[in-house]
Amino acid sequence: MATTLTFIFFVLGLIIGSFLNVVIYRLNTKKTLGGRSICMSCQRELSWYELIPLFSFLILGGRCRTCKSRISIQYPLVELTSGLIFAGLFLKFQDIFSLDKFSFFVLYDYYAVLFSILLVIAVYDLKHKIIPDILVLIFGVLSFAGLFLFSNNGYTTALLYWHIPTLLDFLSGILVALPFAFFWLVSGGRWMGLGDAKLALGIGWLLGMSAAFSALAIAFWSGAIVGVTLIILLKNSKTGKLEMKSEIPFAPFLVLGAFAAFIFELHFFNF
Repeated sequence: MATTLTFIFFVLGLIIGSFLNVVIYRLNTKKTLGGRSICMSCQRELSWYELIPLFSFLILGGRCRTCKSRISIQYPLVELTSGLIFAGLFLKFQDIFSLDKFSFFVLYDYYAVLFSILLVIAVYDLKHKIIPDILVLIFGVLSFAGLFLFSNNGYTTALLYWHIPTLLDFLSGILVALPFAFFWLVSGGRWMGLGDAKLALGIGWLLGMSAAFSALAIAFWSGAIVGVTLIILLKNSKTGKLEMKSEIPFAPFLVLGAFAAFIFELHFFNF
């Protein structure tokens, strides 16, 4: 039963991931989120069987059926990632599913929306090197609202309940965001963008102090590994010197850390 439900939520995630691709592509453009999907090269409207999440990309060999232009790998990767997020959230809350289905669906929908927003932010930052203010605002507001409705300690045992958060709960977002704001201030935006501080604010409220700082640790570790790897790979073949001109967006690492800390209940620090 659990395996079947996990697969169902995975498929649901694939479908939502297809919509998230539309949001990523059309955000901050004059295009609306409605309307038929088209090939970016030949502008042909896509048939329904070309829009099946993940599988259409595989069946078509990653190319448009008409003009044979390459389809961005972003599309299947976002769909697959969304599917894994939705499946992971079900596995985290499956005990609640058997105890209280109403609480499960409220919890699940809440976190599915938040991590879907985080996925869009991560990919958009990766593509454009900027975090959309509207998305980080929605994420922050929803994370703050969750302080009153859910436990933010990262555990699966808490059910939906209304409560007044502690002072530490209120301060968690601010304290997590402070290091990013400091780096942005002293470097004039060269070390860290202000958008990362805004994102960290919501992550602090979403996860709580302990899990949020664990997420930051994962973000900095993974960012450092990727950064060093890129430095090695981008070695200039003519001069033999390493190049550091390209910016590395940090939001994807923050989102990775937040999801890992939430799903695996990581608490590296005792707060």
